[in-house]
Amino acid sequence: MAYQNILVPVDGSDTSFAAVKQAAELAKVFGSKITVVQVLALDPYIAAEYITAAQTNDLIERARSSIEGTLQDAKAKFSAEGLNVETRLLEGQMIHQEIINAAKEINADLIVIGSHGRTGLKKFFLGSVAQKILGETSVPVLVVRQ
Repeated sequence: MAYQNILVPVDGSDTSFAAVKQAAELAKVFGSKITVVQVLALDPYIAAEYITAAQTNDLIERARSSIEGTLQDAKAKFSAEGLNVETRLLEGQMIHQEIINAAKEINADLIVIGSHGRTGLKKFFLGSVAQKILGETSVPVLVVRQ
C-alpha cells in the first residue's frame, strides 16, 4: 500500500520529532504529501471571548506563536530530508478530535504520531492523544515511541 497523504501531529517534544523522522522516511519511499499539524487547545473558560467575539487574548497569542515555532521546526526537519510539507495550526477543545478532523479534511491515508508511552496513573490522568485517535479513526495510525 502506498501512502499518498500523511498527517503528522506534533507537540514540540522529542517524541513528536521522532514521528517526524519516521514520516519523512515513509514519504521518501512512497512520494507522499506531508501535512504537519499542531493543536492549540482552547479552554472554554479562558478563551470564551476569543472564541465567540474574535477578540485577542495575550495567553492565546503567546501559545499561537509558540506553536508556529514548533511547526516551523518540524518543517525544517522535513526540508533537511528534501521534503516539502504543509503546516497547519488547528484550534479546538479536544486535541484528538481536531487531529481526526484534519485527517478527514486532507484525505490522509496514514497518521504518524509520537507517543510518550505513559502507563498506569499517568495515562489515566494525562490521557493519551494517540490512544484516543486509535480508538476513534478508521485511518491507519503509526505510533512512534522514542
